[in-house]
Amino acid sequence: MKILALHVDYIRFKPLKKALKNIPELSEKEKKEMHVKEALAVLISIEKGDTDSDKIVQELVKNVKEIAGKVNAEKIVLYPYAHLSSNLASPEKATEILEKAEKELKKSKFSVVEKAPFGYYKEFELKVKGHPLSELSREIKVESVGKEVEEKVDASKLLNEISKTKLDTSKLKENDHRIIGQQMKLFMFHESSPGMPYWLPKGLIVYNELIKFWREKHEKLGYQEIMSPLVNKKQLYQISGHWEHYKENMFISETEENEIYGVKPMNCPNAMLVFKSESRSYKDLPLRLSDTDRLHRFELSGTLNGLLRVRSFQQDDSHNFISEDMIKSEYRHILEICDTFYKIFGMEYSFRLGTRPKKFLGDKKVWDKADKELKDILKNSGRKHTIAEGDGAFYGPKVDIIMKDSQGREWQMGTIQLDFQQPERFELEYTDKNGKKKTPVVVHRVIYGSLERFIGILLEHTNGRLPTWLAPIQVRVLSFTDRNVEHAKQIIKKLGEQIPELRIDADFRNTTVQAKVKDAEIMRIPYIITIGDKEEKEKTLAIRVKGNSKIQTSKLNDFSESLKKEITERK
Repeated sequence: MKILALHVDYIRFKPLKKALKNIPELSEKEKKEMHVKEALAVLISIEKGDTDSDKIVQELVKNVKEIAGKVNAEKIVLYPYAHLSSNLASPEKATEILEKAEKELKKSKFSVVEKAPFGYYKEFELKVKGHPLSELSREIKVESVGKEVEEKVDASKLLNEISKTKLDTSKLKENDHRIIGQQMKLFMFHESSPGMPYWLPKGLIVYNELIKFWREKHEKLGYQEIMSPLVNKKQLYQISGHWEHYKENMFISETEENEIYGVKPMNCPNAMLVFKSESRSYKDLPLRLSDTDRLHRFELSGTLNGLLRVRSFQQDDSHNFISEDMIKSEYRHILEICDTFYKIFGMEYSFRLGTRPKKFLGDKKVWDKADKELKDILKNSGRKHTIAEGDGAFYGPKVDIIMKDSQGREWQMGTIQLDFQQPERFELEYTDKNGKKKTPVVVHRVIYGSLERFIGILLEHTNGRLPTWLAPIQVRVLSFTDRNVEHAKQIIKKLGEQIPELRIDADFRNTTVQAKVKDAEIMRIPYIITIGDKEEKEKTLAIRVKGNSKIQTSKLNDFSESLKKEITERK
């Protein structure tokens, strides 16, 4: 069984028509649109392995109660959602389990307001709350009893099973990042590791250029980059609180020494250990420890969406250790970085402040002071922002960076979270001016957010026409005929000498110029240079610029100087 629990402001759903023939007809009341406010919506997928109904219901009810208790939800909506799995149980088994679960939950203090009808196509709309526990996906298993049988491996059959990688583009828009990524040969997905992108050579250029830009900017601002283990013992996550709040979204492994390890879903526990590794003074603050380590989170298969929601990703993380009186200045510093990064890509963004929630840890006075300071900072930033009262994390208020993509969808990209709790849990200390031991405050911040998501949205935002400094191939030289090849090679050599890091290639195939241009356009290469008899004689370049069909003529040195400036200044 797989579930996705969503703490919602509301959920609205209405059955449209039968998806399965043998499902009973709904009553007139059941056919009406339902609208439930302030609830825990539990999207459920019953799978073939869920044979023991009583045990699986017991585990489901246990999980629902646990999650509802954490988010303080009293209303429950059970919503059958087959898209979470491709290994579905029979309709009869699914109906049986859902009905039993409804009865069991109704016996408790929770109010099962509605159970969405099983076996019907439905339209639904919901608004998820913004706190860290608002989306929790889980896989519920009941171990079967039986003798283990040694599995015979049929390599050919297994290869066939994990090779379903063909992208169905029938329901995707033309500028969907998955189509663009395939055309430009940037990345691929494979069933051997669902939700974990394979970055191809050209895609990795884009990835590394973004990180290079990030490093350059942050080194100048005094950030210190670290790298930490990708796997840690569960005790680390118990201290940080992730084992309690996030275990179901982690990849877990057990070693031969019976030690349990978790693949890290967040970088913060490791950053706490680095801070704690030596004595710190007020003179060391702010201490900004940044990293781009790979993270893994177990997202349910039905929620995976190209690069926009993955199981393996990197983010431009930093944990800034500060004193309480530095909160205001540190947030201003980070907002300036946001403006630098998003402006260069021409992306519009806004901020959303989540203030103290009902359930919070720490001193109310410190929270109130932090909430007020962050409101003042956003007010004076000149940037569009909203206030989500009570929507902060349990450990501190947060500012989310919200961006609309080319399809009008809103995405949380980066986030700037204030944390009063983890420093205490890890017993972090620094010595203040008076020689007293104090606990630092931590600002968790990412600007790009997930690099995977950022690249996906950037591809759609630009329709694949990335800025020249980011483009995997920046210049392609085409020969008009075979007799122009040698001169074209000289052009490539001279451009390479004048711009050593230039990513330039050639197409000297024995085919038409139109065919060569078309291939280069599919790859969204910013500058396509065609060398023919005229160009060779006049010592000029015929240049097609960024998809514009109008050809520009230029001298090599003039073009080289302009291109070098464009790349260097990241215009």
